[in-house]
Amino acid sequence: MAAATKALRLPPLPTTRDLIRLYRLRALRQLSQNFLLDERITDKIVRAAGNIKNHVVLEVGPGPGGITRSILRRAPQKLIVVEKDPRFLPTLELLQEACQDAVKVDIEINDIRSYNFEAGFEGAHSHDWHDKSPPINLIGNLPFSVSTNLIIRWLNAISEKRGPWVFGRTPMTLTFQKEVAERMVAPVTHKQRCRLSVMCQLWCDVQHKFTIPGRAFVPKPNVDVGVVTLVPLKEPLVNLPFEMVERVLRHVFNMRQKASRRGGERLFPEELRSELGPKLFRLADTDYNARPFEVTTEEFARLCYAYRSLCEEYPEIRNYDHRAPKKKLNSAAAVT
Repeated sequence: MAAATKALRLPPLPTTRDLIRLYRLRALRQLSQNFLLDERITDKIVRAAGNIKNHVVLEVGPGPGGITRSILRRAPQKLIVVEKDPRFLPTLELLQEACQDAVKVDIEINDIRSYNFEAGFEGAHSHDWHDKSPPINLIGNLPFSVSTNLIIRWLNAISEKRGPWVFGRTPMTLTFQKEVAERMVAPVTHKQRCRLSVMCQLWCDVQHKFTIPGRAFVPKPNVDVGVVTLVPLKEPLVNLPFEMVERVLRHVFNMRQKASRRGGERLFPEELRSELGPKLFRLADTDYNARPFEVTTEEFARLCYAYRSLCEEYPEIRNYDHRAPKKKLNSAAAVT
């Protein structure tokens, strides 16, 4: 309780906007940077993460520290900020010094894609996967340029229970371009339903909490922003290698407006397609004439299990890639 009181009684600080002016910081287009300076909105993002008091929190891409302040006001036990751009180090160090007696703050100038979560969270309490989530949270205003790639990486880590998910079902509260947020939560038959929708929903409970208008950011992006929470499921809908699941989804959604069988058939060599294409959907008890966005998440899980079964029956299809160049005839045969 004492830590919480101290965290709420930080000494007066310049506003984030003032610090940006003081250190002459500007958002870099090449890093997809957009600053969020409205404390009402940053507070709302952190509230969407739930109760983080006495938790270990990792903030992705804090920039000048707008969301960082809102996190500190919620009294976590420890805050790790991972920022790729060293220009923001002075503003983050100012916050670190201001709350040094209330909250431990670690500053990592690093790319989140290469950050060692297990080392950073060392000593944090872990929970059994089937228990409640551990007292650990990931929070971040993600750059648009890396957000989709990053969530795919993290879904892979969730499927293998590594990184932050060594400690249990660690939740995430992250920002995405509004259209991406809508895709992540899109239900069956929704116009935004895509491969990303199914991948998120196979492993997580996904919720689009609210939308932030683009005008709230500096500089103003051309799109609005969605705040999304993801909590790993106690029982994922599929328990197969991530690469295999991604492979099936990628092929089926490759022809989004056509019957699912059209993309599904391309999982197999041409000489086997007429046999294995229908068999895949038959084994999965799924309509092969349904378009990909009409197939439920549970049906996609069954398609993945059916594909594994066929790979066991026909080992030669496991590494087949329809995009690979066809073997060319040798020169003598070509002349003939």
